[in-house]
Amino acid sequence: MKTFSIGGVHPAENKLSAASPIREAALPKQAVFSMFQHIGAPAKPLVKKGDEVKVGTLLAEAGGFVSAPIYSSVSGKVSKVDVALDASGTRRMAVYVDVEGDEWEESIDRSTTLVKLSDRPELDSKAIIEKVKNAGIVGMGGATFPCHVKLSPPPGCKAECVIINAVECEPYLTADHRLMLEHPEEILVGLQLIMKAVDVKKGYIGIENNKPDAIKLMTEKAKGYEGIEIVPLKVKYPQGGEKQLIDAVIGRQVPAPPAIPINVGAVVQNVGTAFAIYQAVMKNKPLFDRIITVTGKSVKQPSNLLARLGTPFQQLIDECGGLPEDTGKIIGGGPMMGKALLSLDVPMTKGSSGLLIMNNKEARRAEPNPCIRCAKCVSACPMGLEPYLLSKMSAKEDWEGAEKNDITSCIECGSCQFTCPSNRPLLDMIRVGKTTVMGIIKSRAAAKS
Repeated sequence: MKTFSIGGVHPAENKLSAASPIREAALPKQAVFSMFQHIGAPAKPLVKKGDEVKVGTLLAEAGGFVSAPIYSSVSGKVSKVDVALDASGTRRMAVYVDVEGDEWEESIDRSTTLVKLSDRPELDSKAIIEKVKNAGIVGMGGATFPCHVKLSPPPGCKAECVIINAVECEPYLTADHRLMLEHPEEILVGLQLIMKAVDVKKGYIGIENNKPDAIKLMTEKAKGYEGIEIVPLKVKYPQGGEKQLIDAVIGRQVPAPPAIPINVGAVVQNVGTAFAIYQAVMKNKPLFDRIITVTGKSVKQPSNLLARLGTPFQQLIDECGGLPEDTGKIIGGGPMMGKALLSLDVPMTKGSSGLLIMNNKEARRAEPNPCIRCAKCVSACPMGLEPYLLSKMSAKEDWEGAEKNDITSCIECGSCQFTCPSNRPLLDMIRVGKTTVMGIIKSRAAAKS
């Protein structure tokens, strides 16, 4: 069975919510829309206090090419445009909407009727990309890179295939798994749209072998879609990383930065992104909701919720039985790459894939000990780096050495820290070093221009 060729680990899966069908979360009393829901320039608010909005009303326009517009997920009245706390603990510009009813823009097709590509022969590459851009779609796997940018390869680069990331290798998270079980054909049409947008004839959907029901269903449905292949993959973390997935599915290795997947002919999109593209192009629905997994060993009802953007995390946890008494830490995302939250008043955004409530025992970090030079972190690194060295260089602020040793290639998967028998905070230090080195590289480039 296929998998990537370098490194990887096998954390406990803990897919507690895998059998929980997607259910719709209740509307919030107030929705808060951060202008920083994507990589790139923040969105620019177009509304002001007192404005009436509907579900699907444009709240903010893209702030540049690498940016994305933001739409209201609720109907009501704008109460203010002010700062709000986000998942990183930073106060950023946001639009606050007091919710009244649930009135949708009439242009949105709310029916469940499947619309196939053959039903829309007028759609060409330009039209698809424009609809994706205008709908505010970003990478739904957590990276939140504006989708239209990926669908517009730079000069000299030609896509040869599209790969859909349906791996969901993060422990605990099951939103993508449920999406495949409940909306397989919408995903397949979404993949067709991406293939047409980048002008390729071959599409792959990579699914890890711990989702046999999804593999079986998607394989059966894919028989009716020419050029699409379902690729079962061996269970290994971090197979959901773009470079690891490309290696696993088509056996090509993406070189170190600044190389990107298109340099080896691949366009990679998350399965949730494919679904959102279907909704945007075929149903005229902007991105204003998504599926989020709320889970944890002490959570009363681990769930997969279809929730509106701007909904406070506290409300989503309450819908799953409330915050357990033994809560030690709450993670936005999964346990490997997610970040601990400082507050539950934080609103859900386009990149919110999961809420993991860890109990006191799980949340407690073991005391770090001296490195024993076992090289387990080197064996585990899927990028072929030397984490122990990069961590040490970061601690000593040897930024030149860190850059020479490819710290910018780190995908921050946490495999090194997971496998370390001495409980060294390897990823913590590497993240500091990577951020610093990338800042130095940008400053150097700016000075030359």
